[in-house]
Amino acid sequence: MTTLFDPICFGHIEAANRIVMAPLTRNRAGPGRVPTALMASYYQQRASAGLIVTEATQISPSGQGYLDTPGIYNAEQIGGWRRIANAVHEKGGRLVMQLWHVGRISHTSLQPDGQQPVSSTARRANAKTFTANGFEEVCAPRALRLDELPGIVHAYREAARNAMNAGCDGVEVHGANGYLLEQFLRDSINDRTDRYGGSKANRVRFPVEVMSAIAAEVVPGRTGLRLSPVTPVNDAGQDSDAQGLFNFLLEQLAPLQLAFIHIIEGATGAARDVVPFDYLALRTRFKAGNEQGAWIVNNGYTRDMAAHAIHSGVADMVAFGRPFISNPDLVNRFRLNAPLAVVNAETLYGGGAAGYTDYPMLDPALAATLEPGQQPRADFDYRYRA
Repeated sequence: MTTLFDPICFGHIEAANRIVMAPLTRNRAGPGRVPTALMASYYQQRASAGLIVTEATQISPSGQGYLDTPGIYNAEQIGGWRRIANAVHEKGGRLVMQLWHVGRISHTSLQPDGQQPVSSTARRANAKTFTANGFEEVCAPRALRLDELPGIVHAYREAARNAMNAGCDGVEVHGANGYLLEQFLRDSINDRTDRYGGSKANRVRFPVEVMSAIAAEVVPGRTGLRLSPVTPVNDAGQDSDAQGLFNFLLEQLAPLQLAFIHIIEGATGAARDVVPFDYLALRTRFKAGNEQGAWIVNNGYTRDMAAHAIHSGVADMVAFGRPFISNPDLVNRFRLNAPLAVVNAETLYGGGAAGYTDYPMLDPALAATLEPGQQPRADFDYRYRA
């Protein structure tokens, strides 16, 4: 019987267990969007995860949409990420970097020279982003010209190379949550009339070009993609045929033999059943001829739900977001079925160590009195150590 705690090999990546730390934007990069020593401590604390997917990391200056998020497009940023990768590897963990271009979910104050954000469309999203003034409405974008698209693809490819040069074990492309790739995918956003708009074949063209370029640079066995077929976040209206669109996308990506697909089921951070959708149909298309690829599921999973998903074969790995923020030792807590600490919502975005690296772990001496999988005793003293 396969469990959450069994090792797994997918693509060219070996993981000690099937628990994934999902990408979590924390807005704590330093000047120049350079990752800091504090970030290295944060990720190292959570290295018991089978796989860590880093916070979303912009591939270029124009890819930024939120204050103090890290980049991966210059030498200083590569050096900062190298420190993080080394810290995770010292604890036996595996780290893949999430590559990000926000598209229209941005503000002119975050763009080079105060320029407009870019997207598949010139329509502004009904959404907010985090700036130096707090949460503000995003600005109206301009639609990318045809001659600009190869440059965006090249920026993705270079960012992937930089991530590997920083020592990451692979990359995950952010194709979810209403950001740039999804702005091309969904017909609720993409209103282009050129060869990147209209039909499903046209709308998947840009994401497939991006994934093909990155897989060629990094090798497919270290390349993954995050998708959210029906989430409404960031003003991502439902596609007129979401099932058909994402089925077709997975079919077009099949020849690449990607290492993994990371799927958000339902509305990101909210209802899993926001609209009907057959995720197993996507998994079938991904797994066809690619049994070594991992199907990673995400969104609102509990320990028991995750265990069932792994045991039943519905998923190969399960990703957890906020539980990893307040429980750096989440894997051990799941193993022991111990209580979980609660997230402090006031320290999620920006700041320093408070609510970032100061969440306590279970006292190992006390935790050792529980057998793996044993139900916690009512009188068990769950004291913590800082």
